Amino acid sequence: MSAATTRSRTPDRLCAEAVDLARAAAEEAAAPGVVGGHVGLISEGDRVVTHFFECRELGYRGWRWAVTVARASRAKVVTVDEAVLLPGPDAVLAPEWVPWSERLRPGDMGPGDLLPTDADDLRLEPGWSGEDEPPPNSAVSEDMAALAEAEDAEVTGARPAELPVTPPRGTIAAVADELGLRRARVLSRYGLHTAADRWEEAFGPKTPMAQAAPAACVSCGFLVRIGGSLGQAFGVCANEFSPADGRVVSLAYGCGGHSEAAVMPKPPQPAPPVIDETRVDPFPLRPASDSGSVPVAEDASSAELGHS
Repeated sequence: MSAATTRSRTPDRLCAEAVDLARAAAEEAAAPGVVGGHVGLISEGDRVVTHFFECRELGYRGWRWAVTVARASRAKVVTVDEAVLLPGPDAVLAPEWVPWSERLRPGDMGPGDLLPTDADDLRLEPGWSGEDEPPPNSAVSEDMAALAEAEDAEVTGARPAELPVTPPRGTIAAVADELGLRRARVLSRYGLHTAADRWEEAFGPKTPMAQAAPAACVSCGFLVRIGGSLGQAFGVCANEFSPADGRVVSLAYGCGGHSEAAVMPKPPQPAPPVIDETRVDPFPLRPASDSGSVPVAEDASSAELGHS
């Protein structure tokens, strides 16, 4: 350990004894009566010491007034460097700020609330690509047409009359199995109507959320279409922040989480600050006596009332 490091950790005697000077500087910067007792000091370097005073200001529990004093080499006069209010080890601090987009949780949205979406939201993508060619899995694509021709060209091992059973490919059960319709019973017309009535009542256009929504679900990018006859009036919401997430909603329903209701613009990037380090800007510790809305008192009786 070097000698300079040892000296910097040992408080300077004259600076450590300048408690009254540090208290006067703290009282000048603070309001009257909020500077408490001396609670310690630390050495900041050679002939530089910071004194700490208790802060009695309401709402600043655990904070301390820190006054740094220093003296020049081979000088006996101690001067004040700065006086600031700093949090102590047990100070009450505000929680770390979190953007609203990270604080939002499913179910926080209410009627009339509007949830903007970014222009490059990963949960959304363009509804069309502008290409005229059908997708590879389309029924009219060339690949699917070639596959259909190859399947139709398959032949059995003998003539149909000589086969022991009918090939399962041509049965109604096989076709229904391929289409996903091989169920013993399906919803009747009455069952469809009762289900539609329940969904319309829970997430329909007459709900308070839909009445205050900026647009309907039929134009929302978070709507997942469903098949069948119910798909003409209903869909599934896929917005995690919507109160209807994962629910069957009416196409006339809506909420503030509509994908196109409001697109958040990118925040502007300010230019880096230019700091002139060659000059010093004067900053008064207290406002001028004539800066208030009440004129300066002329007599002693009005001055005692606290007019400024």
